Amino acid sequence: MPFYCDYCLAKYIIITGGVLSSVGKGTVAASIGMLLKRRNIRITVVKVDPYINVDAGTMNPYMHGEVFVTEDGAETDLDLGHYERFIGINVTKYNNITAGKVYFEVINKERKGEYLGQTVQIIPHVTREIISMIKKAGEVSNADVVIVEIGGTVGDIESLPFLEAVRQMKLDEENNLVFVHVALAPYMKVTGELKTKPLQHSVQELRRIGIQPDLIIVRSEVALDQESRNKIALFTNVKPSFIFSSYDVATPYEVPLVLENQGISEKIMKMLDIPKTDANLDDWVNFVSSLKDGDREVNIVLIGKYTKLKDTYMSIREALIHASASLHIKPKLVWVESTDLEDNDEKLKEIMDKADGVIVLPGFGARGTEGKIKAIKYVRENNIPFLGICFGFQLAVVEFARDVLSLKDANSTEINPSTTYPVITMLDDQKRVVQVGGTMRLGSQKIILKEGSIANKIYGSKVIYERHRHRYEVNPEYVDALQKAGLVISGVSENGLVEFIELPNKKFFVATQAHPEFKSRPMSPSPLYVSFLKASMGKDL
Repeated sequence: MPFYCDYCLAKYIIITGGVLSSVGKGTVAASIGMLLKRRNIRITVVKVDPYINVDAGTMNPYMHGEVFVTEDGAETDLDLGHYERFIGINVTKYNNITAGKVYFEVINKERKGEYLGQTVQIIPHVTREIISMIKKAGEVSNADVVIVEIGGTVGDIESLPFLEAVRQMKLDEENNLVFVHVALAPYMKVTGELKTKPLQHSVQELRRIGIQPDLIIVRSEVALDQESRNKIALFTNVKPSFIFSSYDVATPYEVPLVLENQGISEKIMKMLDIPKTDANLDDWVNFVSSLKDGDREVNIVLIGKYTKLKDTYMSIREALIHASASLHIKPKLVWVESTDLEDNDEKLKEIMDKADGVIVLPGFGARGTEGKIKAIKYVRENNIPFLGICFGFQLAVVEFARDVLSLKDANSTEINPSTTYPVITMLDDQKRVVQVGGTMRLGSQKIILKEGSIANKIYGSKVIYERHRHRYEVNPEYVDALQKAGLVISGVSENGLVEFIELPNKKFFVATQAHPEFKSRPMSPSPLYVSFLKASMGKDL
């Protein structure tokens, strides 16, 4: 029987991290969420980010990685992508709480007079707002269990209000709230032992501020041995059976299986008084096996301007992984910085000659654009399978206009505001925008595909919905000329914005203004990425 209990209070799993950042809290949160959802428990996951930015939309990718866009158009932390991919849910703007959002709301209330007569303070006003936002996320999604990942590392000054808020929650929720602490235990190869002291100190810091973890997940290079488990238990006041090992594996998609084999779901459900049920994980096991057992390697070149930090393009990388599993192949991803191609034709040819397929990645700004345009020209002329995403789509139009239409100065007004031929220009409604945060064309948008086009065949539908994040579009004044020159406009929005272009006489030359990678899932990969990989293998769509 499902656990659904419309009259019950929501239950909470609070996940904290220790020793260092990027320890894997997001993967742990997503893994626990997946394991519980497979037991018919309604799940939502909240990511708490202690930075003062209202959202991730205005951050440099090198500072924070990918900006993940939700169906409702929120620009969020990349961990929300983990949640959607692992659990199979669509999160919303309520699932990413930042310090900026919290303080913005508190200050607005103070200005409206809602705190009249009071001195507005971190405790209780800010902590109450945090608790309210966490509970709101659960209410909006009608969740039985709300998993809350607290960003940062225990001991960071920025995280203290959030840790204090969840400490207060425990007083009210009692047995409806469980604390899970994820911390690193370094492995010393010279001596062949795990060092647990840093983890012990992170738990001590948690306990100092009033939080006693109920479960500990030890991140380490190798599996946790019993001696180390016992030592951790002794110094953290957590029983050995409630200490779990999350060791290095070939793919993050293995983590749920690693934790489940140690019985983590059963422990959490018992602590939260959730009736025990079984989960069928056969499809997940098969998916993980497919990732390891691919029988053919395909070289995919990814050209972008932030490739030194792969997390900038996390959803695209994961979409390729999902698609490759469905085709039983192993994609070899070759990351190329577009600036390196601008004045180096030999390097361009060397890279392209080894490519089975090329993706020109999203991005903003002038840096590296000419390198991307050179790459697009090369793949178009040499008939190499090509996929352009967002900015890659726009630059494909620029390249076509320059080379085929002979509009040598063609460009985007984002790159050159005074270009003679602005084939890419700002959306009309963007020209009135004053604030830059959260004001792009965002979220799920309707796309109408041209019947009989490659895009139509890929999706098997005339109407699709994909997520977007952009301010610029193909200039309507050049649409007729582009089409007469042979560029097929195969997808448009309801109000006529160009969404897909393609060249039907090529092995695969498709580009889209959308971001289909945001909706890709392990068991339901994006059709566009599957088709691109098929073409890169030399197969028909």
